[in-house]
Amino acid sequence: MFYHIAEWLSHHTNLPGMGMFGYISFRGAMAIITALTIAIAFGIKIIHMLQRRQIGEEVRNLGLEGQLEKRGTPTMGGLIILLSILVPTVLFCDISNVYVQLMIVATVWLGLIGFLDDYIKVFRKNKEGLNGRFKIVGQVGLGLIIGLAMWHCDDITVRRTVRTDDAEKIVMTERNGSQQVVYLTPAEKQALTTIPFVKGNEFDYGDIFPFEKDDHTWSWVVYVLAAIFIVTAVSNSANLTDGLDGLAAGTSATIGVVLGLLAYFSGNIIYANYLGIMYIPFSGELFVYTCAFVGALVGFLWYNSFPAQVFMGDTGSLAIGGIIATLALLIRKELLLPVLCGIFLVESLSVLVQVGWFKYTKRKYGEGRRILLMAPLHHHYQKKGYFEVKIVTRFWIVQLLLAAITLVTLKIR
Repeated sequence: MFYHIAEWLSHHTNLPGMGMFGYISFRGAMAIITALTIAIAFGIKIIHMLQRRQIGEEVRNLGLEGQLEKRGTPTMGGLIILLSILVPTVLFCDISNVYVQLMIVATVWLGLIGFLDDYIKVFRKNKEGLNGRFKIVGQVGLGLIIGLAMWHCDDITVRRTVRTDDAEKIVMTERNGSQQVVYLTPAEKQALTTIPFVKGNEFDYGDIFPFEKDDHTWSWVVYVLAAIFIVTAVSNSANLTDGLDGLAAGTSATIGVVLGLLAYFSGNIIYANYLGIMYIPFSGELFVYTCAFVGALVGFLWYNSFPAQVFMGDTGSLAIGGIIATLALLIRKELLLPVLCGIFLVESLSVLVQVGWFKYTKRKYGEGRRILLMAPLHHHYQKKGYFEVKIVTRFWIVQLLLAAITLVTLKIR
């Protein structure tokens, strides 16, 4: 809103300061400040509203230290996160940008599914919440929307920063007067993505079908299926990670910082050329959205850090996972997620391995056996006697390490 108003004013008036809204960095700073302010200032009001309506967490006794003390803590705090993301996005993003539109859809879509899940748990007193099949349908639906949009939307293209016969020569003039020459290939409509630890750092889904020449239908079909899997997997993994105060919000904020930087680099010709990654026109606008995302999560930590005054619930965790997956898909960095979202991955694998081993041993020996003391992994460490704050802090440190490794992969050829 402010972006479009400022753009109109800068063209029709001489009002000072309106030109600043043309800079993504300025709007990103405003988005993160606004998101932090909303989360901190209005978060307490939302918490009080949840308390008045007795929207508290029902805690099962799993024998974990300090667990029963959390009983009655307000849940559905993900509303704070969603509000703190959407308001700065509408105010400071170019909402005519297709990438921003898709991020708004992802935020609202999975936020609504999570809200329905929490609503059924709290108000219908059904501990199972929304039927798992409906959750999967919602996640598959979002993945389908993102995949088809990437396939069919004419505004979503890539340009490579390599010198070819048909490449466009662009001369960039620096502030100090020096010039830099960048070569960009024509806009391509291909299912390309970035892959780590491989020469060239690029993977074309079309390589799976070498018999395809001009028609890339099958490569796009595979891409859409991959988008569905990634959205579903990351969304559920974020949901599993949300088990300790500040764990999901803190790790997701770090992931958001990295994805924001990658969006900025991918949408900037100079940085894309320097890093040797594909240039994605108009994707730089996602940096502003990501700033709002990170600001919302950090602001939420004001109330969610130990001892938590509010839990995000599925309203927040499902939305966070969907946002991260969608961001990675839009900037074509989805194959970096196993590294960047390593915490999410390990948490999910701990559950899958625990359940799988239990069922296998029960069939074979007549008695189920466990590999971990409890799954997901963070509960295993609780059972071993580690304090909750220590577990969360160490997971944050590991996430920082994974974030650094992810950024380093851009220069590894």
